Amino acid sequence: MKLILLAASFSIAAAQTPDIDTIMHRVAINQAKSQDARKDYIYRQNQLLRMIRGGGKLAREERREYAVVPKDRGISRELTKFEGKYESNGKYVAYAEPGYHYKGLDLDSDLIDDLSNDLTDNQDGRDGLSPDLFPLTYHQQLKYDFKLLGTAGDRGRQVYRVSFEPKKRPRGHFDTDDCGAWKGEALIDAEEFQPHTISTHLAWKIPVAVKTLLGTNVTGLGFNLAYRKFADGLWFPVSVGGEFEFRAVFFYKRTMTVAVTNSDFRRADVNSSIAYATEDK
Repeated sequence: MKLILLAASFSIAAAQTPDIDTIMHRVAINQAKSQDARKDYIYRQNQLLRMIRGGGKLAREERREYAVVPKDRGISRELTKFEGKYESNGKYVAYAEPGYHYKGLDLDSDLIDDLSNDLTDNQDGRDGLSPDLFPLTYHQQLKYDFKLLGTAGDRGRQVYRVSFEPKKRPRGHFDTDDCGAWKGEALIDAEEFQPHTISTHLAWKIPVAVKTLLGTNVTGLGFNLAYRKFADGLWFPVSVGGEFEFRAVFFYKRTMTVAVTNSDFRRADVNSSIAYATEDK
């Protein structure tokens, strides 16, 4: 009898599961609404960025803290705390501001600063995150094919497992304006059609000619993004992480890691007072 009831419950759940086009349409609508609601909140952002040499030794590390104020487009942010260090002759030397060069050609400094700014201070994204990285908004969805993998449980809620990959691009075409650059999987809340997590990996490879002529390659490039619900229709991206290898002009090789956490979300009311947004359990 239990087996019959269990089978019946699965049949009912399957019958109620919308198709992938319906799921992604509702996700696009709710992403826009949630992004619009988030512009009324400020929050604290902590970043941990590292450059690691080929042998596994830390070359440079930065810890940054920002006060972030979302706007209609992009964000405004203020650096409130910074700690940096670089390795030189077996010792670590501290420095006190982003973009610090301790020698004439300091690729580590340039790349770690670009990584922070490009990932978290993109003025085309509502939260400072580049809209090209996570393909769930309406315009980004046009570049991807989506597939429903099934349902699962995550943090006590039912979610849809959705995979994505770029739409097929013409042979020899590497421009990502019309074609997506990422493949991966997203967990979509089955009740509110908001993302819980998104995992991405670079879907295309650097052409062999470029690697051969310039000695440049990027491998393992990808990011993980997690969201949390704070109120009905209000979901915030609370963490972004990634790790990948970068090699340039034959002699330079680094593993780059980034971990970003957003916290202390606060809302300014009409009287400009501040109220904390607490996570909805």
